Amino acid sequence: MMEKRAKLKKVNPEITCGLCKGYLVEATTITECLHTFCRSCLVKFLLENNTCPRCGDLIHQSHPLNYISHDRTMQDIVYKLVPNLQENERKRQIEFYKKRGIQMPNGDGEHLFGILKRRILRLSSLATVTHLKKFVALKVFDTIDRYKDVDILCNEELLGKDHMLKFIIATRWRNTDGPLLLHYRRKMEL
Repeated sequence: MMEKRAKLKKVNPEITCGLCKGYLVEATTITECLHTFCRSCLVKFLLENNTCPRCGDLIHQSHPLNYISHDRTMQDIVYKLVPNLQENERKRQIEFYKKRGIQMPNGDGEHLFGILKRRILRLSSLATVTHLKKFVALKVFDTIDRYKDVDILCNEELLGKDHMLKFIIATRWRNTDGPLLLHYRRKMEL
């Protein structure tokens, strides 16, 4: 059987963002119509609109950002098809923070998504900090058993293991306009 290869320009319409016309970065899909865009492009668009930029379908009348999700499969495809795109995006991100004189989000220069490959998780509000610790331990240490070696923080405040996300949002999260941002750190080994 002969292997058939497609040229990149033939698949470009499927792996480029309809808003910025560049290759998909942080590919994000609208759950209602399954159209995919760069996360930053789509979020910016949805701040003023509640419809899909491609087909015009209503996403949600008042909360369209709740109906988008990271499309890891599409992002993996884009990174495999476009040489050096992932590495170049990583360098651009480092330069962005460096130029502005601010630290990368997790504080030690290694961005969380560089390790976890997923910047946004959609979770039940009933999930606990222990659930998150186990997830991070599995991704960082390749074992759930080391979850006690992980701390979860919100606004630089250490969170209790039994705190549910809905409790954290109600009592700890100060930016009510955006998604809940949590950071993790490995406990220092003595």
